[in-house]
Amino acid sequence: MIYIEDNILDFNLDDALNQLTEQRREQALRFKHELGQRQCAASFLLLKKAIKKEYGIEVSPIFKYQEGGKPVMGNLPDIHFNISHCRTAVAVAIGNKPVGIDIESIRPFKDPLARHVLNDGEYATVIASERPDIEFIKLWTRKEALLKYTGEGIRRDLKSVLDDSLPITTIVDEAKGFIYSYIL
Repeated sequence: MIYIEDNILDFNLDDALNQLTEQRREQALRFKHELGQRQCAASFLLLKKAIKKEYGIEVSPIFKYQEGGKPVMGNLPDIHFNISHCRTAVAVAIGNKPVGIDIESIRPFKDPLARHVLNDGEYATVIASERPDIEFIKLWTRKEALLKYTGEGIRRDLKSVLDDSLPITTIVDEAKGFIYSYIL
């Protein structure tokens, strides 16, 4: 299941920090800027909401990290999750099997970045589109969602990442200014 919270700039940060576990509060406060603290707090609270709604569990998750850095819930090992955030929103994917999600703000297209992470066919598709900014971010979120699904993270050549055999869903929300992709 997918959960999106798009008002992370509007909530009271102090109240949100008080609702976090000590582990997550310490992690949030390590961010120098308020935006990072908001994203960290909002994603944890959204994960708690998802766990409660999907499984009826009200316990706060305690994170552990796999060898590649992918977080898992040490106290809820049968529930798989993935978190992502952008400037104005956070996203959570949750399920009974591995999941992956990425959310990105729509921003101006940058050709050098596109050439670095896209293969020739992907690059041609982006350049030929009416909205290269959106087409690029769609591909980027698909790649990152897949790498988070596998637990690899961004550790390999991004030009060869996408696998058409996996069902990756991509949602463009121009009104809210973001795009997200997920694998459930």
